[in-house]
Amino acid sequence: MAIRNLSNLRAPKKANENKKRVGRGMGSGIGKTSGRGHKGQGSRSGSSLMRGFEGGQMPLHRRLPKRGFTNIFRVEYQVLGLDRLAEINAASNETEFTLDKIIELGLLRKKKGLIKVLNNGELKVAVTVHAHKFSKTAQEAIEKAGGKAILIG
Repeated sequence: MAIRNLSNLRAPKKANENKKRVGRGMGSGIGKTSGRGHKGQGSRSGSSLMRGFEGGQMPLHRRLPKRGFTNIFRVEYQVLGLDRLAEINAASNETEFTLDKIIELGLLRKKKGLIKVLNNGELKVAVTVHAHKFSKTAQEAIEKAGGKAILIG
């Protein structure tokens, strides 16, 4: 493959094509019916069909069976592993992980999310972790290392 430089750059396919200009006469290539065909619903002015409309036939999304349900009381937690805490502790010697500190370190995706600490990885240093939920094994691992697992609200 040749090395790309300014002398052999080319625009991607279809990048240089003009927008379809309808209703501009017979010489435009889209004259007479302006690409709408003859007669029928789509040829009329003001015609717009709802998404998924299949000409009166039962639409696909109604033909398929419904499956399962959505639990409206589900509580979603963002997962934080002990391995990440150990990693950060090793890098910056951090021992107290409050909610604000966790957000500041970028361990949380959502600012107002709930945190659950899971036991993946090994924790050898005593750290204090503030979270909304802990798995049993994670809590045991933190306490075994000499730290504290503090529940928030």
